[in-house]
Amino acid sequence: MSGTTVALMWEARAADGRGLELLEWARARSAELAREPLRRELLRAPQDRVLVITWWEGAYGDELPELPEPDAELITRPVHRWRFESLGAVESLDRVEPRSPGESPAPGSPRPPEVPGPGKFLG
Repeated sequence: MSGTTVALMWEARAADGRGLELLEWARARSAELAREPLRRELLRAPQDRVLVITWWEGAYGDELPELPEPDAELITRPVHRWRFESLGAVESLDRVEPRSPGESPAPGSPRPPEVPGPGKFLG
């Protein structure tokens, strides 16, 4: 195992009046994947949109089980798919006071996590 976590995101929009059917279809297909992900989550949004996120142990380019495309009659457009590589968990930013770019944080306030710039990765 590589020690890297990859998240696969699958999002579809149901045809008119078929939101619950698409949700149940996605729930069933996510339970039938070729192997069990580290975690899976099913979400919904207005306009009968359904999002399935699965987390996997592996490298970004690894072949990983994905949800199929539903029947065309069940959706309004092709499924959108995204793949992300985890950079690790981030502590809650609830305590961080917003500030203008370039402004120093108030003394004693927590620092937000460092975000890598283009072409840089946290290791």
